[in-house]
Amino acid sequence: MERLAIITVGKTHSGKTTFARALEKKLNNSFVMDQDNQAEFINKYYKKLRPKQGPNTLKYELTRQIVAYAKENTDLHFIICNSNRGRKGRLYLLEELFPKGEFVRILVHFDIPDDVLQARVKQSQRSTNILRAAANFEEVLIRQQTDSLKEDIKDPVEDEADYLFVIKNNAETQSIIQRIVHIAQSL
Repeated sequence: MERLAIITVGKTHSGKTTFARALEKKLNNSFVMDQDNQAEFINKYYKKLRPKQGPNTLKYELTRQIVAYAKENTDLHFIICNSNRGRKGRLYLLEELFPKGEFVRILVHFDIPDDVLQARVKQSQRSTNILRAAANFEEVLIRQQTDSLKEDIKDPVEDEADYLFVIKNNAETQSIIQRIVHIAQSL
């Protein structure tokens, strides 16, 4: 059976998690893989094991293990709910973890204006328990805005995956969910 791998792309507070949870409710036989869950787990139980700086390799390793388990032991569709803004990281997901032929790969890019995101992080009640290198989500957004100047941080393009959907405002969310559900039903 061919499965879907839906991969979200976007900055903090752009609606990725809300979208992923709503999609999981509508898309039969699916689950959300959100690295924020691994980050919160590590921060609560294994804080001493976190790297002091650089990439959070423990979080990535936990995610890799969960994905490997789900690939080998289930027939679930994957909803990968992370920022995935770097092209190199997306290519790893699309070519290594979810290769064409085994998965129908769908990118959902949350292209929400920065002024909207700034307003959201200022009013956010979201727990900061997942954060390692920032005190709050305003700092995360500022870092992501600065990172946008880096060469690898690129918006997804059509040929990266089998499908690309762009959400410019959250009113588009339900129609994109319906389109993804339709893709799954046509497999």
